[in-house]
Amino acid sequence: MSKDQATWNPADGDTIVVRQGDELYLEGLDAYLRGSFEHLDDSPLVVRQFGQGASNLTYLLRKGNWEAVLRRPPHGPVAPKAHDMAREYKLLKKIHAVFPLAPEPYLFCDDKEIIGSAFLLMERRKGLVLDTEFPASHIPSQENCRKISESMVGRLVELHQIDYEAAGLQELGYPTGFMDRQVHGWIGRYERAKTAEVEGLEKLKKWLVDHVPVSPKATIIHYDYKLNNVMFDYHDLGKMIGIFDWEMTTIGDPLADLGCAMSYWVQEDDPDILKNKNEKPPVTILPGFMTRDQFIEEYAKKSGRDVSQIDFYLTFAYFKLAVIVQQIFFRWKKGQTSDERFSTYEDTARGLIHVALELSTRK
Repeated sequence: MSKDQATWNPADGDTIVVRQGDELYLEGLDAYLRGSFEHLDDSPLVVRQFGQGASNLTYLLRKGNWEAVLRRPPHGPVAPKAHDMAREYKLLKKIHAVFPLAPEPYLFCDDKEIIGSAFLLMERRKGLVLDTEFPASHIPSQENCRKISESMVGRLVELHQIDYEAAGLQELGYPTGFMDRQVHGWIGRYERAKTAEVEGLEKLKKWLVDHVPVSPKATIIHYDYKLNNVMFDYHDLGKMIGIFDWEMTTIGDPLADLGCAMSYWVQEDDPDILKNKNEKPPVTILPGFMTRDQFIEEYAKKSGRDVSQIDFYLTFAYFKLAVIVQQIFFRWKKGQTSDERFSTYEDTARGLIHVALELSTRK
């Protein structure tokens, strides 16, 4: 048992001491909070950082009994239209109303003088977020692992069933030609973040362009749906109580959302590049968790959608994930971030490209 497991308690969540370089200007933020929320007292502002993730920076704020979550873009230059806090705030306002697993947003601040960037505040939820291990308080029984898997499938299907027009979300995206734009767009993003030649990349790019399928009817898609972006009830691991990180949400192909989710869903017999891309494999390698094929089959059963082209969507998802990792490495190499976690991301991106290339040739 690790020290972290031994000392884990529900109130801690998965926060850490704020990383060096990610600090917030507490005096200005404290004054802004007291001006925005009348009920706040004079308790000192306590800030912790959520340790997972390599994109937007996310913090837990606490003043007395009041808590909130702050999200801001990463430091340094960011890609156009990326890390749009205003968009995420507006989206959460509408999504939360029809899909309560999305957290309630409190406010959006575009005054960069407060913390150095625009940011949004939203509700803090308390539960269990799983990633590479279960806490000591929970047993990773096959029954629990199966419940988690079933909940992951079920909530994704529910999200895809929302009437996005009735929810007023039709302006969120442009579903016509979605996958074609996605393929060409992510190829372009890779080229702009390229730092080395990768064997087989040109072949993979051509395969993706040549095999774009006809999409089913468009739905709301989360597009970053993975185990460590969801929260479960402490006492019932079959009950999901929150879904986070909605910045990539749009109106598009639901099978692209499924493919994206499966690119993060690692199983025990996967190659090391998938199991260890974040140093330790996720808990989904444990007995009881669905395999990707089982997850996909269950999604097809519950949604009624044809998943016969899922290999394309999964191939694209691995490539998309490689691009995201490569963009982060590019920022690290350019000195736009000093987080040493990112120093090996070029190798990770190359490995993911090779996984996508191998999958594209699967019969």
